Amino acid sequence: MTVLSAAVVVHDADAGRVLMLRRGPRAKFGRGLWDLPVGKCDPGEPVTAAAVRELWEETGLRVRAEDLQLAHVVHAARGAEAPAGFVTVVFLVRRWSGEPVNREPEKHAEVRWVPVDALPAEVVLDSERLVGACLERPPAVTLHGWT
Repeated sequence: MTVLSAAVVVHDADAGRVLMLRRGPRAKFGRGLWDLPVGKCDPGEPVTAAAVRELWEETGLRVRAEDLQLAHVVHAARGAEAPAGFVTVVFLVRRWSGEPVNREPEKHAEVRWVPVDALPAEVVLDSERLVGACLERPPAVTLHGWT
């Protein structure tokens, strides 16, 4: 079964930054790498609800589903805990409430605002290029691992 997940690019346009997480030493994959707030949909959960929930669970930021903008879709042939592949719907949000905190220290080493023009190079699944695509281009699809 293909896993469905949601990711969120939280963009503070005024400060020229986005929110990223560094995966911790006990992460299931990508230990030490930077990533977007992202997580799997629960059974029967709409992808927009998963985006809102995962952002809150990981960072403490609150967003409304209606403020999410479709920014990108990643379809991977396989992934960690997803041998049949995964689809990640990436949303862009520019309105939120709260201040970011690391609400899942067992999964993440840190949560940090990162300048858009100085994104880390050590990222999960080309998150650096994904952020650029979400901020600079209309929604598109990236295929990962397909031959």
